[in-house]
Amino acid sequence: MSHPRLSLALSAPDALPADGRIALFRPRAETDLSDLPRERLIAVQGFKPDHDALAARGIEVAPAAKGPFAAAIVFVPRAKAEARALLAEAAAEVVPGGPIWVDGAKSDGIDSLYKDLRARIDVSPALAKAHGKIFAFAADPAPLADWAARPITPAPGFATMPGVFSAEEIDEGSALLAACLPEALPARVADLGAGWGWLSAQVLARKGVEQLDLIEADHAALDCARRNITDPRAAFHWADATRFEPAERYGAVVMNPPFHTSREADPALGHAFIRAARAMLSLSGTLWMVANRHLPYEPTLRECFHEVEEITPPGGPSSRFRIIRAARPLSSNQMAAAQKAAAAAAPRRSVARKRR
Repeated sequence: MSHPRLSLALSAPDALPADGRIALFRPRAETDLSDLPRERLIAVQGFKPDHDALAARGIEVAPAAKGPFAAAIVFVPRAKAEARALLAEAAAEVVPGGPIWVDGAKSDGIDSLYKDLRARIDVSPALAKAHGKIFAFAADPAPLADWAARPITPAPGFATMPGVFSAEEIDEGSALLAACLPEALPARVADLGAGWGWLSAQVLARKGVEQLDLIEADHAALDCARRNITDPRAAFHWADATRFEPAERYGAVVMNPPFHTSREADPALGHAFIRAARAMLSLSGTLWMVANRHLPYEPTLRECFHEVEEITPPGGPSSRFRIIRAARPLSSNQMAAAQKAAAAAAPRRSVARKRR
């Protein structure tokens, strides 16, 4: 199925120039691009799972824009500051006067973005379809110069950028997790979903740490972490944490896993992080994680670890989060045996329920 708004927009004469590269800012893995000339496209996508999925479709992908481009299409993200920064970036990377198409859903703020843009620059009439809008303007960086991405200072000694998770302040869950970490940690540690590096810095301040791997799927966040952490013990990996395979197992993993893939909570993402942590840890290793209280992680934790305990301080600063310590991960053979036993027991439990 074609992208409903994009198909409508591109049916207009001269919607795109006849030649030259076309930049796609923030297309997702599932974005339909079938109405576009694939050989001319370059997707600017710094989120590793989307980056890899687009590349697998045969589309050229880069984590950052390197123009000039003949035209651009901006797929609007939810964060307002990030959306504005992308438009300013597109206006600077596309040749003067080249078309920049802007596509977004109403739920992602496309209406207010259209209104704000019209106050600064000439914009085409918006085409409305499928609960969203698409419109275009001619590239000119000057009117949008103050929308360009600028560093944010969420804590002394740290800088972030618009669109990065918790860019304005230290995440409350990460702060609680850091407060619960022991004074000493094993020599090799991983921070899964390391973000812009604040929690990693707290890990490096613990005794015993000789190497810390920061594993982060957001290229922009990892760039911030590289600038924020100059400790030579830190190594930076742009990777999907749920698929990362370290060269050597870790003694400890810390993580504040994401739990949204859209507006709704998606516990499956946290479950995938837990399973990934188990596979990365030595058999005597320990996982330290923070989770929102309402997320049902216990079954997966108990499938993956011999020891699971909540260590949230009583009367702590937040009732929204809990800190979990999980130790001694099950080996792959032990997990396979447990799953086999559970599958074999399932029919017997079903029969027992029917008899009752």
